Amino acid sequence: MDTNQDASADKVGKALNDQRFQMLEDIAKELTGVVVFPTSFDAALRLRKELQNPDLATARIASVVSLEPLIATRLMHMANSTLYSPDGTPARNLQAAISRLGVNLVRTTALGIAMGQLMRAKEMSSFSDIAQTLWNHSVRTAAAARILARTQTRINPDEALLAGLVHDLGAFYMLYRAVQYPELCARPDTLKHLIMQWHESVGVTLLHALGMSEEIVEATIDHDQLRTTPVVVRKLSDIVYYSNILAGAHFEWFDQNIDPNAGEPGIVRRHFRDLLGEIESDTREMQAVFA
Repeated sequence: MDTNQDASADKVGKALNDQRFQMLEDIAKELTGVVVFPTSFDAALRLRKELQNPDLATARIASVVSLEPLIATRLMHMANSTLYSPDGTPARNLQAAISRLGVNLVRTTALGIAMGQLMRAKEMSSFSDIAQTLWNHSVRTAAAARILARTQTRINPDEALLAGLVHDLGAFYMLYRAVQYPELCARPDTLKHLIMQWHESVGVTLLHALGMSEEIVEATIDHDQLRTTPVVVRKLSDIVYYSNILAGAHFEWFDQNIDPNAGEPGIVRRHFRDLLGEIESDTREMQAVFA
């Protein structure tokens, strides 16, 4: 028996466990004060806050958005995509693009672009696989939410899209914070269970701190808790729940050995099977914009 090896393993295990608890403590403290995001994310949040004014003229909105070239470019691309210009009529300038998309979608797109950039930041390289899978899941959930809202309810599809996009924001934030802990970076798979346990509660507090509407915050609660009731879509929370499943639920980024077509997820996917093709098509469009 190699006692030196065992002692080393114990030391690594203890250090890893200590850093898990330290990260949770640090996040808890941050969420009671000022939440700190990378500069690119903060810029999108400032833009989103400025665009909250319902009386802001389109020309002024275009002027504000133009200060963020990446967001402005992606908005032009989005406005001229088949998703928002099915007849191919071009939006020739930023003001025309914003008029076509609407302010709510502009705000959501700015946030989506910032989230995509955050997941691709070089600092996130230790968690690149889980970050990319989580990001793809979030975009697919947003696409599904928009389509469910449009086809199953009278809920604003843009609001549903935003709710789907941010439903796992707590997981994004935990990944971003984990970069600062060497033991977690060295063993990225150990972070998955921690995220699964805490991402919803972290996300709810985070969405409140970011000034999201109460409807969107409430819609993200318990979105990973499987239901056993018949498939009925009435509220925004129903849309997020079913969209999350149609996007693969947490199985996709947490435990890929679980069959997403079995049990309750399988029932949901079969119920909405006629929408799956459209969801995939919209997902590809959104990924092109948010990339």
